[in-house]
Amino acid sequence: MSGQSTTRTVPGSGGSGTARSGRTGQVLSNVAVALGLVLFLGGFAWGAVVYRPYTVPTTSMAPTIDAGERVLAERIDGGDVRRGDVVVFRDDTWSNAPIVKRVVAVGGDTVSCCKDGKLTVNGKTIDEPYLPDDPMARSSTFPEVTVPEGRLFLLGDERSGSVDSTAHLTDAAGGTVARDAVQARVDAVVWPMDGMLAKPTGFQTLGPLSTPGPLASVLAAVVGGAVMVLAGAAYGPLAKRAAASRGRSAGGSGAGSSGGR
Repeated sequence: MSGQSTTRTVPGSGGSGTARSGRTGQVLSNVAVALGLVLFLGGFAWGAVVYRPYTVPTTSMAPTIDAGERVLAERIDGGDVRRGDVVVFRDDTWSNAPIVKRVVAVGGDTVSCCKDGKLTVNGKTIDEPYLPDDPMARSSTFPEVTVPEGRLFLLGDERSGSVDSTAHLTDAAGGTVARDAVQARVDAVVWPMDGMLAKPTGFQTLGPLSTPGPLASVLAAVVGGAVMVLAGAAYGPLAKRAAASRGRSAGGSGAGSSGGR
C-alpha cells in the first residue's frame, strides 16, 4: 500500500568491514611491538657485549673526564690501540684498580715535553685542544723517552696532577705499559651526558687514528625500539576505536527508506 515504508541495510557495509579493519590494526600493532622489543633488547644486549661502564675517580683526565663521571669504554684488543686513544688499563706496578689515561706514544716512538709548551712525538709537536686552559695544568716536563715495542706511553689530560707514565720513569719499564694491559677504549662520557670524546686530530700526522665503536648504532637501536613499542602499543586501541567509529557511521548511512506499495 502507498504510504508504507520499509527499512533496508545496504549489503556489504557495517560490521564485516569494521571487524576486518580492527583486526588489521591489531596485527600491525602487534608487529610494531614485537619488532620494537627485538630492537630494544637487542640494542641492550649488543651494548653489554661491546661496552663496559667505568667511573673515573680522579681529576687526572679533566676536563675531558672529570672526577665521578661515568664513561662507556669499548672492549678492544691491545693491538688495536692508537695514539690519542683514552684507554682503560690495568698494571699492578701502577695500581690494583683499572686506570684511565691517554695514549700519547706507542712502541718505537720517541716522546718528550715540552717544546713551545707542547708535547713532542717523533720530532713533531702535537696540538692537544682537549687539555685544560690553565697553562699550569698543561705542564709536565720530562726528557725524551723511547717507547719499547709492544708498549705504550700514557699521560693524563690534567698533566700537572696526573700520576701517569711521567711518575714511573724510573721503573724498569721506563714508565711504559704493555699493550695487553689495555682492557677497553673510552668512547663517551654518559654521566653527565657529555657525549662522544673529541677526536684527537693532533696525532693524525703520525698515523691513522682509531675509529669510534658502534655506540651511536647501539643507542639508535635502543631508542628506535622503545619508540616502536610505545607507538605500536598506542596504535592498537586507536585503530580499534577508529574502526568502531567507522562502523557506526556506516551503519547509520546504510539504513534508509524505500517507497512502499
